[in-house]
Amino acid sequence: MVSRFRLVVGALIGSFTKKILGPYVHALVVKTESGLFAIDPEDRRVGKELRMNGKYGLDEVARLQPYLNLDSRVLVVGAHIGTLAIPIAKLCKEVIAIEANPRTFEFLEMNIAMNKADNCRAVNIAVSDRDETIDFLLSRANSGGSKRVPKIKRFMYYYDHPEKISIRAVSLDRYLERKGFDLIVMDIEGSEYFALKGMQDILSKSNVLAVEFLPHHLKNVSGVSVEEFLSVITPHFSRVIIPSKKLTLNNVSEFAGTLSEMYALEQGEEGLVFTKH
Repeated sequence: MVSRFRLVVGALIGSFTKKILGPYVHALVVKTESGLFAIDPEDRRVGKELRMNGKYGLDEVARLQPYLNLDSRVLVVGAHIGTLAIPIAKLCKEVIAIEANPRTFEFLEMNIAMNKADNCRAVNIAVSDRDETIDFLLSRANSGGSKRVPKIKRFMYYYDHPEKISIRAVSLDRYLERKGFDLIVMDIEGSEYFALKGMQDILSKSNVLAVEFLPHHLKNVSGVSVEEFLSVITPHFSRVIIPSKKLTLNNVSEFAGTLSEMYALEQGEEGLVFTKH
């Protein structure tokens, strides 16, 4: 876990960077291995990685590529500025990229246009288990950490003084007309349980689900247990791959036992990969 001191210092550096560039600088454009990307000057996570290293998330693209072909349909829930959705769009037929943060969505649309990813459709909506209005935090130092207001308000979610807004959230089963996807990628900072609960029809018709698993998000943001988290996944998928542990588990009891142990030890996984077979 990153210390409070490092979080605060990072937020201050991001704020200072934005101020020193001037009040009319809305975005920086960086040339990366995946193409051109407009980034928020204040962002100290994805934005910093792109500025300093010229890439972000390509290892995840490589992990997901075996599940894709040129006829694949992909749903990315939590697309951020497109560092995953845009490279994936080059490998498949269609990508629907959903992003809740209205400020980040501007960058996503810019990046789709700059990279001519014409098969990538961006949608500015939050995702939940029903159609509703939710309170949402617009994180500044790590815009990818923007999230629904947590049930337990820990310092790690508020250190950069995020603005709180109200946004529309929908059930994807009700919102999307076409239900089946070859691959669903989800990283929505603790709202995964609610989103998955609201897309049971979509999950039943889709082949692969890659979803972030962070114990502190389950505990503090959504307030659910591992069993509840799995209850909206296991009716549709019979196998899970845990990349960081190089594990493949083939039944529900193994899922629950291993993930409960990870939950207790605060061990996260950027992308659990659930498959039908």
